Amino acid sequence: MKHPVDAHVGKRIRHRRWMVGMTQQQLADKVGIKFQQIQKYETGMNRVSASRLWDIAETLGVQIAFFFEGLAAEGDAPVAAAPSDFLADKEALDLVRSYYAIPEAQRRRLFDLARVLSEAA
Repeated sequence: MKHPVDAHVGKRIRHRRWMVGMTQQQLADKVGIKFQQIQKYETGMNRVSASRLWDIAETLGVQIAFFFEGLAAEGDAPVAAAPSDFLADKEALDLVRSYYAIPEAQRRRLFDLARVLSEAA
């Protein structure tokens, strides 16, 4: 049976991998494992060891804490669902990926425009 933390970490691996445009095979090759193992990590069927999570974080260009963002400590109120719902939406991920493909100066202007439009809505 999947542990909720393993499933959460797996989702975060999948979303980050997708955001950087990397396939399971590419990630597996860089980390030195088979792509089937990446599949198992991403579904939460297998737990990711600390050393493997370190390698995955380094390959995907994030801190290890990234994979645990959005988890509530036992007994705490759940963290707002928006970040995980957002990451589950393919259209939203496409938008974020496209956004970060825009050169920084133009991206900043687009961000400012989006902020103004959202405040006007």
